[in-house]
Amino acid sequence: MNYRHTRNYENLEKRNYYGVGEYDIPIIQPYHGDLPEEFVAFSAAAQCKQRQTKGIHFFIDDYRFNRVWAAPEKYLPMMEQFQCIMTPDFSLYTDFPKAIQIYNHYRKHWIGAYLQEHGVAVIPTIGWSTPDSYEWCFDGEPAHSIVAVSSVGTQQGKESKMLFLKGYEAMIERLEPETVIFYGKVPEECLGNIVRIRAFSEKFKEAKCNGW
Repeated sequence: MNYRHTRNYENLEKRNYYGVGEYDIPIIQPYHGDLPEEFVAFSAAAQCKQRQTKGIHFFIDDYRFNRVWAAPEKYLPMMEQFQCIMTPDFSLYTDFPKAIQIYNHYRKHWIGAYLQEHGVAVIPTIGWSTPDSYEWCFDGEPAHSIVAVSSVGTQQGKESKMLFLKGYEAMIERLEPETVIFYGKVPEECLGNIVRIRAFSEKFKEAKCNGW
């Protein structure tokens, strides 16, 4: 008997998905469904009404959704009520150790596979770090699917923008997505069938300008 069958360890007692690539990343199936009328942050999902016409995104600080990894079964009933769920955007900061980056990619895919197994419609969130991350950051991601990306925090400096654009180009080349849901500002260099949703920071600035 293996240890994972007898103890609560990194969710392996719930499900062990044998995945792809060097790091056995769980596979996420493509999404080709309709897009919801609005995406709400996971941190606001519990208060959300008319959930059947809305989706959930995780483009927020990791500490606001780490609890989903800690107890995915606890949040499953709520997520089942939404039209679709983006996979959690666990951070892949370039100054993170490679082991942490791969771990976060694995966690994102484990949760996505877990939700899909329980009948939840899942939109893959695609993320990358430096060019060497391309060796594993697209493992488990579906080709020709609707996908989501975020440009928030990537456009302020020349180097960070370059890293974002290179990763975006690699994603387009490898995954050939049907549609890219873009959270935040869309750089003019980005190609593809893009659907943009505004980031909270943009909405906040707009509200302040309108006297809110």
